[in-house]
Amino acid sequence: MELGYERSLYILAFDHRGSFLKLAGIRGEPTAEQAQRVSDAKRVIYEGFLRALEEGAPRESAGILVDEQFGAEIAHDARRRGLVFAMPVERSGQEEFDFEYGEAFGEHIEAFDPTFAKVLVRYNPDGDRELNARQAARLRRLSEWLHQRGRKFLFELLVPATAAQLQSVGGDEGRYDREVRPGLMVRAIRELQEAGVEPDVWKIEGLDDRADCQRTSAQVRSGGRDRVACVVLGRGADEAAVVRWLQAGAGVPGYIGFAIGRTIWWDGVQGYLDGRLSRQEASELVKSNYLRMMDVYRSAERAAVAG
Repeated sequence: MELGYERSLYILAFDHRGSFLKLAGIRGEPTAEQAQRVSDAKRVIYEGFLRALEEGAPRESAGILVDEQFGAEIAHDARRRGLVFAMPVERSGQEEFDFEYGEAFGEHIEAFDPTFAKVLVRYNPDGDRELNARQAARLRRLSEWLHQRGRKFLFELLVPATAAQLQSVGGDEGRYDREVRPGLMVRAIRELQEAGVEPDVWKIEGLDDRADCQRTSAQVRSGGRDRVACVVLGRGADEAAVVRWLQAGAGVPGYIGFAIGRTIWWDGVQGYLDGRLSRQEASELVKSNYLRMMDVYRSAERAAVAG
């Protein structure tokens, strides 16, 4: 199977585990009843996604990202329906990437048969060298395992600032995101590629400058990786920021869509959990937000092509 992915991809991401427990007011290991409450809330998001499909979201491009812990039934249902879906491989809430199910990671991927196996990785090229090396080794193992079996790899790259990097911009996280992080992301992608880590799609933290999107995509597609793609990551930001990032990336060669989660579903799920919204109202809000993000991206893409 050739490396990369060429179709448009609009992912509604709700594979969150730790942050979802926090939203539901659950601390520590959830009881069976609490876990069911979280699973039910995730089902509301999925119902919103299915409503979006009914209202015209393109079935070949619309997709979900859902976890096994609280969304196993959703994943099985998505598989039965022939939907595009991704599932995480990483252990939740860890600073260092490791496999959620240890040596059994492959068995879990094969049991659900997702379109993409996904990882979330925090990797700063100026960070801890030994940490980066350990992560790269595990990620290369996963990359090779997936491609040997004809499976697709979705890679969410986060580049958290080191203390020195943040200090260099006066502690201003916004300046770090605008002035420092874009270059670090390109370096991180290059290092991971050189270490043998070969995603088909990279989830890229939002970039305000279109030129930074172009540089990132150029690195993603370097060395003959002509079909490898980028999608815009929402990062739980407010809608105005996410819209800005979508518009910066849309139409850049190599950018094919987005993977957005909390910006789309947070208000609906929060309202459902605290009783302010009915199940139907919550899923309708998720649907509307998802379709709006899709419209923003596709409109910006058309404008970029026309311009």
